Amino acid sequence: MSQNPPELRPDLAPRAHISDAPRHGQPTIGMVSLGCPKALVDSERILTRLRAEGYGISPDYTGADAVIVNTCGFLDSAKAESLEAIGEALTENGKVIVTGCLGADPEYITGIHPRVLAVTGPHQYEQVLDAVHSAVPPDPDPFVDLLPASGVSLTPRHYSYLKISEGCNHKCKFCIIPDMRGKLLSRPAFAVMREAEKLVESGVKELLVISQDTSAYGLDRQHGSERGHRSHIVDLARDLGSLGAWVRLHYVYPYPFVRDLIPLMADGLVLPYLDIPFQHAHPATLKRMARPAAAERTLDRIAEWRSICPEITLRSTFIVGYPGETEDEFQTLLDWMDEAQLDRVGCFQYENVDGARSNALPDHVADEVKQDRWDRFMAKAQAISEAKLDAKVGQRMDVIVDDIDADGIATCRTKADAPEIDGNLFIDEGTENLSVGDIVRVEVDEAGEYDLWGVLTT
Repeated sequence: MSQNPPELRPDLAPRAHISDAPRHGQPTIGMVSLGCPKALVDSERILTRLRAEGYGISPDYTGADAVIVNTCGFLDSAKAESLEAIGEALTENGKVIVTGCLGADPEYITGIHPRVLAVTGPHQYEQVLDAVHSAVPPDPDPFVDLLPASGVSLTPRHYSYLKISEGCNHKCKFCIIPDMRGKLLSRPAFAVMREAEKLVESGVKELLVISQDTSAYGLDRQHGSERGHRSHIVDLARDLGSLGAWVRLHYVYPYPFVRDLIPLMADGLVLPYLDIPFQHAHPATLKRMARPAAAERTLDRIAEWRSICPEITLRSTFIVGYPGETEDEFQTLLDWMDEAQLDRVGCFQYENVDGARSNALPDHVADEVKQDRWDRFMAKAQAISEAKLDAKVGQRMDVIVDDIDADGIATCRTKADAPEIDGNLFIDEGTENLSVGDIVRVEVDEAGEYDLWGVLTT
């Protein structure tokens, strides 16, 4: 049984350290990557550029000439973890360069950690490289230091995050992402496809499509076509599905045209998995959030999606205790959950974030009320999850192998499970011939609250 159910896992990705066996005398850089998968992609790009310039990548603080800390600044708890990581890097190494979302407010960082060498904001790759050059001048060896064909990856070799755009045009009152990362800026579809093709050629079996607002992809490019590829999420999903890898869509807003993605899932081009942030169900709460969705239409859309693709897995996140949320509004959310029967659910208690417009709203909810509502919400979500997983016992399905431990127990994921945030399927016998990254057929023989167990089959 998983000791950390997906609904309780924070949206902070684990710290990522990687090793690249630097040659003797080669300048080396360490990386601590915090935050969401989008930040992880930024870290990979920074390290790839540094590796191409002749820097080695150190697996620890003591072996590094300097350390980059890629921060998260979305919530106060994320800010606290980022500040703690900066302090740890300063203590263990001393030469620290800060980047990422928290870096959008450099005075906040330097006021607490004045010894940092430089602070840059999110996706400011050139400024990060300039800071590294100042702290640790490059010493490239033209006979050795070549850009790796697949770049530097902070994820296992068999899956990779694929960032398709940056920024967001929405103005949700609880969110400061547009202030930190700017307005929507989509990558050209041909560039996304070129990266995806290289990833698949290098052995990646699963592409996890990410952005701040995946549904809006290409809107800033007027959904134009270039080099044979159109910058629209439906066209891009179809093109990615032709590569033969699993394609998983994250952060999809419930716009009406999302319906056009569902047939691609039914046809097997894209995984039948939709990560879609509803955040709440009561119209008044959504209005105070300034959310671009209407709850009364959402249930109809969910029913339509399931009619097109019955095996679809729906994942979402919600906020309880938002300013002004009444008991009646919260009860509407619980009732909505009963009707929606979502497969994967995360929930957060509202907290103020510096710069968010929701801070100024009246009628903030007391902490003890937030906790009570979170407990009640999670109890309902857990019961729904357990019932849905029980229904999978006896089914046969494909799973991807993420890890095999010393006892031969394989930790896998079904098509319904994204890395880090969802559940697992465990195989505890007959795994001698399995390797990480394999996609194998199993029959589910046991279910828990969040995880499954299965046996290999054909």
